[in-house]
Amino acid sequence: MKADLHVHSNYSDGSNTVEEIMEMAEQKGITHISLVDHDTVQGIEHAQEAGASRGITVIPAVEISAYDFKRNRKVHILGYAFNKEAEHIQRLCTPLLQRRHENSLWQVEQLQRNGFQVELDEVKKQAAQGGIIYKQHIMACLTDAHFSTQEYKHMYKSLFKGDGICARDIKYVDANDAVKAIKRDGGYAVLAHPGQLDSFDMIPELVQSGLDGIERNHYDHIVQDIVKVESYAAEYRLFMTGGSDYHGDFGTPIEIGDFDSPVKSIQLLFSNIKVL
Repeated sequence: MKADLHVHSNYSDGSNTVEEIMEMAEQKGITHISLVDHDTVQGIEHAQEAGASRGITVIPAVEISAYDFKRNRKVHILGYAFNKEAEHIQRLCTPLLQRRHENSLWQVEQLQRNGFQVELDEVKKQAAQGGIIYKQHIMACLTDAHFSTQEYKHMYKSLFKGDGICARDIKYVDANDAVKAIKRDGGYAVLAHPGQLDSFDMIPELVQSGLDGIERNHYDHIVQDIVKVESYAAEYRLFMTGGSDYHGDFGTPIEIGDFDSPVKSIQLLFSNIKVL
């Protein structure tokens, strides 16, 4: 068994289609995969059909864009193997998606007002699969440079960070509410890349809300992060997962299957999979 439990498609902020992802996964020998598109379950059935045609099991998943309001920092919560309706997840995430889309429309307007040649129709085409505009879709209409280049990074920071004309963020959902929504839908809640977002401090609170696991294997985790993950996992009896956090051209250069998930977590999630 080999699993990548953290992959993004063009249903959110990834550049690749579901079919392209499954083709790459097959080439890499992936047996189990999860598309954890941000705040949406829209592409799960599509992914399961595409995976089945290649002998790949798709475990239903989502990555909820959440927040630790006590410490003022972002916290991403992964949800796995929840039920078909995903009623509570969708109830929590639908307003979040709407806020994101409206904010992106505002950002496009700011760019146009400041002389940037960016057409809303072209941005919408970039976001056509999921229907929600992300910053990556806007950037794709501003530059041909890859996400990993200095040109891209400089433009992104100057526009979307600090005093940039597009530097306005949305209100995210409470991380505890994200965990609870996943649990209410019969799924497993996992803290995503705590080393990347420095969200270790919130683990005891998330456990009280029902947290099941913690992401261990991630490209942005250094040795100290992995040691911390293992320590928290042992203390609170959390299972550990892993994945590439693949975004295609919209993310760090990395391949599907890198930083795969421990077999124990695959077996646990697979045994409780709900085919949509």
